[in-house]
Amino acid sequence: MPTYVYRAVTKTGLIVRNRVEASSKQSLIKALKTSDLLPINITQMSYKTAKQKKKQKKNVANMEEIMKNVNTTQINRTAQRQMTTFEKINVYLASTQKITSRDLVIFTQNFYLLKKADFNNVHALKTLIEGTENMSLRGIIEDILAGVEAGENMYTTMEYYSDVFPYIYVNMIKVGELSGSLTNSLQQAIEYLDDTAKLSKKIKGILIPNIAQFLLLFVLLVVGSLVAIPTIQDIFAELGTSEELPAVTIWFSEFLKGCMNMWYIPLAIIAAIVGAIVAYVHTPKGKYNFHYFKYKMPVFGKLIFSLDFSRFMKAMLLNLRNGMRIQESLEVSKNVVKNYVMLSIIETSINNILVGSSWIEPFEKSGLCSYMSLEMLKVGMQTDLPEMMDKLVEYMEIDIDNTLQKITKTLPQIMYVIVGSVLIFVVLVVLVPCIQVYMGNFLFSAYGV
Repeated sequence: MPTYVYRAVTKTGLIVRNRVEASSKQSLIKALKTSDLLPINITQMSYKTAKQKKKQKKNVANMEEIMKNVNTTQINRTAQRQMTTFEKINVYLASTQKITSRDLVIFTQNFYLLKKADFNNVHALKTLIEGTENMSLRGIIEDILAGVEAGENMYTTMEYYSDVFPYIYVNMIKVGELSGSLTNSLQQAIEYLDDTAKLSKKIKGILIPNIAQFLLLFVLLVVGSLVAIPTIQDIFAELGTSEELPAVTIWFSEFLKGCMNMWYIPLAIIAAIVGAIVAYVHTPKGKYNFHYFKYKMPVFGKLIFSLDFSRFMKAMLLNLRNGMRIQESLEVSKNVVKNYVMLSIIETSINNILVGSSWIEPFEKSGLCSYMSLEMLKVGMQTDLPEMMDKLVEYMEIDIDNTLQKITKTLPQIMYVIVGSVLIFVVLVVLVPCIQVYMGNFLFSAYGV
């Protein structure tokens, strides 16, 4: 087995160093992390050096023996002193540092630039490790590097970190590695991350202010109905006036009181409905119908389908340009989408090729693709498919931008309607009775005037 020299940080902040044998660098990293050691640097020794040193120091079998036989040269110099609180905080924060989407974008951009400069994967990953300040991300890149050095693809290690690398991102890397065009896949991954961030920022900018207004109005409605309305009713009853509150005010006030007195009934109903929906969505049929609803839902449905279809076309184009046949390209490219509806269409296309039918037919029968997209694919089959798909991707990017502009114009109007409706209801239920009290008209009827 190869011999490795590692440096790592313990829980208490001590820097330890030792030489051990391990089956691979990846297995050593996992063993160190299991023993609460944060790897700083791991270097594989040459086989010649390992042979010479083998007689002088036997191999350490487990992590307990590693700690017993640890080289204390560096510890005796600096680490035996008591760590300050500030240093402990820094060590803890470094080991638990959160990986943000911005960190992932920077990693992908730098990796893309290195690959464009003809770096191989091992050299590029080693360079990225040295330049990564986020210790959590650095440890993940070291795991990826260990897997690559052991002969694995990068995406196999990325799949273990699904909380860091999105599903679509991992499968873009997978397509690039399997097709031999990792550089182009990294470029697509950068575009995907940037587009996702921009879309999320736009939607949050529209939704958050309006949702905040909605919640404030709802709180005003509930508090006014539970506090102000009973107080006004008591005043009317005490003075003996014939004035009455609006019917909608009385109804809503009684409705809230009923909900509070028998809170467990509406809560049980809501829980049952949510539980039934979740259970149904987790069934194969329910998941398929839910994914179909995503494509057909108002406002966002067309955008979601366009993004998935465009991503699939880009992956397929990448594979076709690298010499894959259409069937192989469909098989590999389907990994970049997660929607069951799209996957079922692609599987049907693959089956059509096997029986000698058109692979475009399932997309046409689905009723989801635009007429323009289908015609471009049909023309491409008769002429030059990669060239036509390249034009299709450009067309779809323009179409996606137009859809986004429509959404950013339509969504605020929808939110204004919702917030406006709640505001009108608040006026009718809470403000009208308050205005009645302020005007004092009920005093005339109370005194028989």
